[in-house]
Amino acid sequence: MKMEAKFYEKLNDNRIHCCLCPHNCIIGENNFGRCKVRTNEKGKLFTINYGEITSIALDPIEKKPLYYFKPSTCILSAGSFGCNFTCSFCQNYSISQFKAKSHFLPPEQLVKAILTTKNNIGIAFTYNEPTIWYEYVYECAKLLKEADKSSSVVLVTNGYINEKPLSELIHYVDAMNIDLKSYSNKYYSNICGGNLKPVLDTIKISSKICHVEITNLLVTGENDNMDDVESIAKFLSSIDKNIPLHLTRYFPRYKLSNPPTDIKFMLKAKEIAKKYLNKVCLGNI
Repeated sequence: MKMEAKFYEKLNDNRIHCCLCPHNCIIGENNFGRCKVRTNEKGKLFTINYGEITSIALDPIEKKPLYYFKPSTCILSAGSFGCNFTCSFCQNYSISQFKAKSHFLPPEQLVKAILTTKNNIGIAFTYNEPTIWYEYVYECAKLLKEADKSSSVVLVTNGYINEKPLSELIHYVDAMNIDLKSYSNKYYSNICGGNLKPVLDTIKISSKICHVEITNLLVTGENDNMDDVESIAKFLSSIDKNIPLHLTRYFPRYKLSNPPTDIKFMLKAKEIAKKYLNKVCLGNI
């Protein structure tokens, strides 16, 4: 469903400055931003994925991955299409990089599904990037908390969002898994199509307000080096040594055919990270 978007300003010549994420796209009329879901129509910014669901399932909370937030429970997980990154290794590229088949579900109906699904603790916005689904995520989270404050709202995100929209949304969020892809800005630029600093800022802000766990996918030949792992661990420990870090094994996917991450390297990386952090987990092994 198409709906007018939040966080934009009008410029000359019917151009628009989208202020949702750090790309800060300047969008000409009838064009889209880098996320491929926000478009300029006659000098107004619209999002085309409002309420459009491509995937929905009841998942173990550990799958997010969140190991230290309400463990051994399940959470209803939902995603749409689009992303503000272009990661070469994306596991969900069919919905993140393309406009996938979707079904419209009004916020009220999603909230009803959350509250009536058995053995469910809340909603996780995941699968694609939830921050570019902002209007729908915000509305659903708000409605859910008004209906049942004990229901949990979870974001599984790349953390690439500007501070103002983050500050408005995060007070409805109970937990986040933030993907810190590398401590190298070159990696972010070349492999992911983004920048490092805004993600670090999101982690700093979010960890003060809600439960945060971090995932670092170790991609063979790209960011699988001890210096990068140690830099990430040092950064997180400077905020809170109890922030959990998930070091995750990479497998060839989408545009990247590098071999799977060496498990011996992952075991050594865990040892390095544990010098700085109290909770380090290995994933996808």
